[in-house]
Amino acid sequence: MEIDFWNGNRSEIRQRYEREILEAILKVTVDKYGDFKIKESFSEYPGTQESLVFSEKNHHLFVTIAGNQKFSDEGKIVILKPIAKNLLGYRIPIIKSKDVDKFKKNIDIKKLKTYKQGIPETWSDAAIFRFNNYKVAEEGTFDDIFERLSDGKFDYVTFGANEVSSVFENRASKLKTLEIEADFLFFYPFPLVFYVNPSMPKLAERVELGLQKITDSGELDAVFNKYYANIVQNLQLDKRTLFVLENPLIPKEFANLLPNVAGL
Repeated sequence: MEIDFWNGNRSEIRQRYEREILEAILKVTVDKYGDFKIKESFSEYPGTQESLVFSEKNHHLFVTIAGNQKFSDEGKIVILKPIAKNLLGYRIPIIKSKDVDKFKKNIDIKKLKTYKQGIPETWSDAAIFRFNNYKVAEEGTFDDIFERLSDGKFDYVTFGANEVSSVFENRASKLKTLEIEADFLFFYPFPLVFYVNPSMPKLAERVELGLQKITDSGELDAVFNKYYANIVQNLQLDKRTLFVLENPLIPKEFANLLPNVAGL
């Protein structure tokens, strides 16, 4: 069986991690569902085109955040089992180096809400931050967001703890004017899950079964630790000032996710 896995519109480290999880899921289900071959697509779909991953692009499955509003009107089968704990929900800021003093460790929430965050168009984060009364500039794309930050269009951007270092190294660091902020982070429920083409219920069954198998066997944790075993130490997550936000988009199954740095 050839499985068309869309793995575009995301950071390089997420692409590698999500591919490895899918491979593990498919391997442990070969006895029941047969051999497989993954056809991986890295196509970048701007704006609303991303919502057409199934209906027009005909991919079989992909990974996204639970409750992604881009797909609220699209058919899909959602596998309600997180594949990366809630690591994407720990949001780390990238700022202009000259603004380090603005983001000092004892910054209070009232002051933080006077600063503007840049978020690419159609990203769910924009709705979450607006709901929590933060200023948002929702514009442009992932590809140009760091140039706009460097140019002073807004004060900061945020990325999940699972990708911020990779994103910074591969994209932001080239500008020489930016750095990863060291003293605070945001948190909201933002688990990554599989979305499966609604015309492929057997594939959805396979993914759900395989994910349960690798969870029970400890393989899911092993892959997580392969990528993120030192994430708390490397990003000093346990030493940062934490601002907890409500996510109004999250499915009820994940609404009670709480920050738990010790569990990463």
